[in-house]
Amino acid sequence: MADWRTYRRLLPWIMPYRGRLAVVLLINLVATAVGLVQPWLSKLMIDEALLRHDFSALVRIALMVLGATVGGALLNVLSSYSYVALSASMLFDIRVALLVHLQRLSPRFYARFRLGDLMSRINNDVSDVQRAAGDTLLAVLGNVLFLAGSLAMMVWLDWRLFVVGTVLVPVAVLVFVRLQRRLVDITQTMRERGADLGSFLVDTVMGMRVVTALGGERHEADRFAARNRAFVAAMLRMQLGSFLAGALPGALLAATSAAVTLYGGWRILSGEMTIGTLVAFMAYHARLFAPVQALLGLSAGLASTRVALARIFELFDTPPDVVEAEDPLVLPQGPLSLTFEGVHFRHDRDAVLAGVDFAVPAGATVAILGESGAGKSTLADLIVRFRDPDAGRVLIGGIDVRDLALGDLRRGVVLIDQTPFLFNATVAENIGFACADAGEGEIAAAAQAAGLGPLLARLPQGLSTPVGERGLALSAGERQRIALARAMLRKPGVLVLDEPSAALDAETERRVAEGVRAAMPEATLIVITHKPALAAMADMVVTLQAGRALVERRADG
Repeated sequence: MADWRTYRRLLPWIMPYRGRLAVVLLINLVATAVGLVQPWLSKLMIDEALLRHDFSALVRIALMVLGATVGGALLNVLSSYSYVALSASMLFDIRVALLVHLQRLSPRFYARFRLGDLMSRINNDVSDVQRAAGDTLLAVLGNVLFLAGSLAMMVWLDWRLFVVGTVLVPVAVLVFVRLQRRLVDITQTMRERGADLGSFLVDTVMGMRVVTALGGERHEADRFAARNRAFVAAMLRMQLGSFLAGALPGALLAATSAAVTLYGGWRILSGEMTIGTLVAFMAYHARLFAPVQALLGLSAGLASTRVALARIFELFDTPPDVVEAEDPLVLPQGPLSLTFEGVHFRHDRDAVLAGVDFAVPAGATVAILGESGAGKSTLADLIVRFRDPDAGRVLIGGIDVRDLALGDLRRGVVLIDQTPFLFNATVAENIGFACADAGEGEIAAAAQAAGLGPLLARLPQGLSTPVGERGLALSAGERQRIALARAMLRKPGVLVLDEPSAALDAETERRVAEGVRAAMPEATLIVITHKPALAAMADMVVTLQAGRALVERRADG
């Protein structure tokens, strides 16, 4: 449940900007003071100028009203502009921190977390917080200051009239608090229904080929309609709750205006109050409604923001499965050996690896074989520390991978998945991803070594050809070869290939395998495969069976 304590967690991002926030607060205070002067000037205009027929006083007070109006407007613009710029900087820091945290989470997190829900939190929830930080919170600050100043001026003008004008305020606040608590629950439900809808859309768009191939269009439309009805129903409940939270307390406060008019008029007729005092009091009283109603109306925005913050911090509170060592060791340069010592790993309740032992000399080529689900890809994840073993050790160059800096480890050890991901960029940009110092010649050489020569000859723009969303403008085999080129460009000490030739024909497979070894003659190659051609090239074969490793060394490998 999101509550007001959620906002306290923003302090680490607010504190670096506390000096600039203090300046914005000072400007807002001055702007509020200027705004509070204007009703008091109306009192002077009536009592000191109009009723006394003093034209010079009238001109002087009119100039003061003009100065207060123009000055207040300029101060409000300056305050708003400064705060929006400040809030944008703070929200950027939050986005970066969230992105960095998500990068530390393991594939296990992304396997169990709905993609649509995750995107809803990153996009919609952070955007809601940004809107609140840029608009809502500044409005709350301004209205609170103006409300406090108006109340003080009303007490100063006539405390008895103040009592009459504010007698229903506690009742209005009580109604507001009760409705606002209900509004938080409704907003949470709407967020969840929205995430359901987003997850469905992501899922059905990504599976559009299956939907159309099986004639499931009507079925998907019905499923979409059901989720959309649930979202709309939750949204309408939130709108009703928001309206009631603003309208009911506002109606109670408005009822006091008639009482102020009657009591103030009676005081004037009795000679106990001047006309200017009542006019000024009524002006403050009328302005009292605006900030109170604004604060009540902002309840929906604040409730939504609290829910959004809670959903964002739920991601921050997800601990990474892999934690970097406090004082990491440096990965050695050159060829690197790989050793598994008594490695155990469970996936949920199922034991995948149960005491795996094998050692790979530096520069060797190893084929990892085994049936589907035997733990081959799990071995790959353990080598690059996407996951950590439950027991035992994985060593690179004789060092436990848990003692190495993650960035250092993943520069020296590169994993290519069976279904590699390509960004919506050019072939060259995908090959040179996160390798800023790579030149065009190096990128072209890596492409040739990965067997991309025939493809580049066909492409109209060669390496500058866009690959499309997720690389879908290319075939599966072409995407795999681009991923191979990306890995070879980095020249890692250990290259882990998870089914690298699953989408390649036998001849292309042979050329790719030879190209990898020729491009990285000293690298240790770990090849997860079921293809005999790749296994035949290996110096040793490790077969996973019943959670253990059977090792076959080849003297002629």
